[in-house]
Amino acid sequence: MTDHEKPAYAGEIGVVDTFAALQATDKAALVDVRTEAEWMYVGTPDLTTLEKKPILLEWQAYPDMGIAPEFVERLSDLLRRRGLDKDAPIYFICRSGVRSRAAAIAATQAGWRRCYNVTDGFEGPRDQSGHRGRERGWKAAGLPWSQS
Repeated sequence: MTDHEKPAYAGEIGVVDTFAALQATDKAALVDVRTEAEWMYVGTPDLTTLEKKPILLEWQAYPDMGIAPEFVERLSDLLRRRGLDKDAPIYFICRSGVRSRAAAIAATQAGWRRCYNVTDGFEGPRDQSGHRGRERGWKAAGLPWSQS
């Protein structure tokens, strides 16, 4: 396989499979790349039953929404502090799966080998009424979450 044929990241994974993988593997992390405002007002995945905490690290800094400076360096430091090496599975989640995909690609390019994008994210797509969190995503799947 040439460099051009290598995948940009390990792949896509659904929210239920992500929770199961986090439950099955001690050396795994969930990285929530949404903004601080989203964490505060919409909620965050709650991994306390797994004796874990998600890593909260903005991919895009609010309010300008530019890529957060030193994202990969900060992420690498946080993962190492948790005792994870570059072979540990890292699951990236955002609102709907777009920012988390970009973050998974960036982390893969930095040498983290098992970066997954959590499809449908925390809230999932909008339903027919224009609301998120009802059809797909972490919240709609009934997975544990908390709100401040």
